[in-house]
Amino acid sequence: MNTEILGVIFSYLLTLVIAIPLGIYIARMFRGDKTWSDFMAPIERLIFRFCRIDPKREMNWKQHLFALLTINALWLIYAFFGFLFQGHLPLNPDGNPNQTPDLAFNSAISFLVNCNLQDYSGETGATYFTQHFVVMFLQFVSAATGIAALFILFKAFRDKVTDKLGNFWDFLVKSITRILLPLSVIMAVILAFNGTPTSYKGKDTFISLQGDTVHVSRGPAAAMIAIKHLGTNGGGWFGANSAHPLENPNYLTNVVEIAAQVIIPVALIFALGFYLNKRKFAYVIFGVMTIGMLLLLIPTMQAEMGGNPAIAKMGVSQATGAMEGKEVRFGPAATGYWSIMTTIISTGSINSMHDSAMPVSGFMMMMGMMINCFYGGCGVGILNFYIFIVIAVFISGLMVGRTPEFLGRKIEAREMKIASIIALLHPFIILVGTALSSYVLVHMPNADWAVKPSTWLNNPGYHGFSEMLYQYTSCAANNGSGFEGLGDNNIFWNVSAGFVLILGRFLPIIGPVAIAGLLANKKYIPESAGTLKSDTATFGVMVFAVIVIVAALSFFPSLALGPIAEHFSLK
Repeated sequence: MNTEILGVIFSYLLTLVIAIPLGIYIARMFRGDKTWSDFMAPIERLIFRFCRIDPKREMNWKQHLFALLTINALWLIYAFFGFLFQGHLPLNPDGNPNQTPDLAFNSAISFLVNCNLQDYSGETGATYFTQHFVVMFLQFVSAATGIAALFILFKAFRDKVTDKLGNFWDFLVKSITRILLPLSVIMAVILAFNGTPTSYKGKDTFISLQGDTVHVSRGPAAAMIAIKHLGTNGGGWFGANSAHPLENPNYLTNVVEIAAQVIIPVALIFALGFYLNKRKFAYVIFGVMTIGMLLLLIPTMQAEMGGNPAIAKMGVSQATGAMEGKEVRFGPAATGYWSIMTTIISTGSINSMHDSAMPVSGFMMMMGMMINCFYGGCGVGILNFYIFIVIAVFISGLMVGRTPEFLGRKIEAREMKIASIIALLHPFIILVGTALSSYVLVHMPNADWAVKPSTWLNNPGYHGFSEMLYQYTSCAANNGSGFEGLGDNNIFWNVSAGFVLILGRFLPIIGPVAIAGLLANKKYIPESAGTLKSDTATFGVMVFAVIVIVAALSFFPSLALGPIAEHFSLK
């Protein structure tokens, strides 16, 4: 067990060793300083010339959002028809069929919004063409969209009074060419040399040790697996995701993959400090997020390494911990670490079956997605955290009897209303979705649908409720992992989850960008004795308290009906 814990500590320290210099590089690159990646400039100019874009044209926050939303609408249409007609497109050696309209609707939205929820199995539900030119394409551009939106925020913070917030297309393209693409190439090479397939051939056939004929899917998987983690996407080339031995062959690739999904979100925190020249502010944000992560991680690892009490009552030894649904090559400690990091980061990839996790682990994973701002996805983690900063600053101002201000701008009613709506939206769409599905399951179990509601759940009682709650939580948090005891590939789940995916992605981007744009136009006010300084421990405690009160406690009743009740039922 000590060796397993040391492996987790090493994985996290490796992440920091990479993330800190990466954050410095990202800040310098977006500031326009000279960097090693300047050799990509001719390619970027070619892209801009072909698309007739002037990357030097400054945009205000409304123009940024218009560009972001319109291009994402075009990508959605492209992806929908790609999945809908994939069976007729090239690069389909296994003869996989078209997706149904409801599944194509869900899949297109899911990959567009950086969620990568898959209501299909990767081997049979997608072709090499859609894996490459739809899935991987969206994995790059969705991650770049989040980073671009974040740097609109950074630009608003840095300049004292302005409506010139950079160029969205410049941020988007450079996020791909100078961050995501180089890192993906390095990671794909590591995976390929460790056994992850890179072939365009169809299924291979071999005879197992038991004498069975086995057909094993393969394909050019290494490249997709690299960007799925680096872009905090999470969709699996194979149905079992990173629990699959070809997608995650050994402990080395496990360390590489878990580090890959954390480095950019953490690097962007440090990039904030270097870009604004406010390093202490970045350290405070990093500290709050890390404390939140540890409060979720430590109970999870304890629960998984401690084993299942229900199995212990049967007299079964669990020397290696709770191993149901886990890979022996990773063990419960590394699995617990992955489960928490992949849910707070909003990657959603898995190296174990979350449906088999201990109730405490399920609680912590859902809580990480419900809070949705401890590190978070590429760009959007800090955007979500910013909403809680606005609320914390506003409350602090009321406590001392003065107009609240943040980084030299007064936060007034308009900004607070936007922040409140965004903060309440997240629990609203999760709880409404869960309530609707629970109502249908109880009152319409035998409805004359293609898939009857009575067949949705493989597990009754508390765990079955957790499966439905987890699904909507994962969608709203743009995560994509699931309690896969839920039968979700049907019209009800594909469509209802699709709408939650859209709302959970774009409104939390629109809100912070709008607030930042509004504040950037206000008169700059120097700090005074009554200002709550953003680089102090007091500020960090205040923000953490707001996160706990606003985000965590909103979900306690629903969690009490699911993983909490299940936990006490095992005692």
